[in-house]
Amino acid sequence: MNSHSLEPDSSLSEESGALEEEVLETRQAPVSLAQHGTRLDKALCALVPEFSRSYLQQLLALGAVQLNQRVVEKAALKVKAGDQLQIEMRPTLQSQAFQPEDLPIDVVYEDAHLLVINKAPGMVVHPAPGNWSGTLLNALLARDPGAAVVPRAGIVHRLDKDTSGLMVVARDRLTMDALVALIAERNVSRQYLALAHKPWLGARTCTVNRPIGRDPRNRLKMAVVDLGLHAGKTAQTDFALLSGCTEGALVHCTLHTGRTHQIRVHMASIGHPLVADTTYGGHPAAGMQRQALHAFRLAFVHPMTGKSLEFRAPLPADMQAACDSWGLAQDA
Repeated sequence: MNSHSLEPDSSLSEESGALEEEVLETRQAPVSLAQHGTRLDKALCALVPEFSRSYLQQLLALGAVQLNQRVVEKAALKVKAGDQLQIEMRPTLQSQAFQPEDLPIDVVYEDAHLLVINKAPGMVVHPAPGNWSGTLLNALLARDPGAAVVPRAGIVHRLDKDTSGLMVVARDRLTMDALVALIAERNVSRQYLALAHKPWLGARTCTVNRPIGRDPRNRLKMAVVDLGLHAGKTAQTDFALLSGCTEGALVHCTLHTGRTHQIRVHMASIGHPLVADTTYGGHPAAGMQRQALHAFRLAFVHPMTGKSLEFRAPLPADMQAACDSWGLAQDA
């Protein structure tokens, strides 16, 4: 899940904390006759069966593997029967990622069961390639020692790195499971403010109901797709103009589904890419250097107490300044 996904977050590796000790272990063994002609990384799996192939590939990249006393890094290298394998069980960046870090978090609500935070733009939600530290997950582990026993430190949904705004985080497993169920049943209401390029023409409100899937021309992006030709999922977003000018518009966005990059893709599909969203046709403007998207409202029924909760977060400083520079009313 990414910036607008309201589906449970299930992508984090469970093995990442498997090597908490700094003590190095070395393993060695000859390649068996049955392994003759197989890939090096596959042969390593037989030598170190408790770790995944992707983890062992990381150790290869670190220069921790020797074949016949020579350091090798190519996972696809074919081995021969009798070859001597040696591997140092070094902790990788990924294996050390789930560590507490004293980082600032803006907590807008807290009780014994959950937190609601206002995520700052630029903060990654959880460790991933290129961002193994400095994430919200690291900050949660430092703030609350109990988060270490909750899967993913209680994170149940995400915002993109450059999207700001409200998120709910569970503080125990029971609450986490209940929040995941609420999200799956679409009983968590989440609304955004977006600053878009180009003047808004026509009706002040519209609904975009277009499926979203991987862009067939660029698998790193999402796109509106034809489900008859490409894999994807239905997606619906309501848009309402709050304030407009010749340069662009401030738009209220309501999600009915939670697809990856849904608001960004749907806004681009109607000719209004988000300011500074270079992935989907936007460009820096009005002082904005990151995609101009903010999760300003979050509402749900507390899964443990049954109390109705609603939270709002004001526009961050950069979006406020951008609206001011374009003369857009922020209190519409």
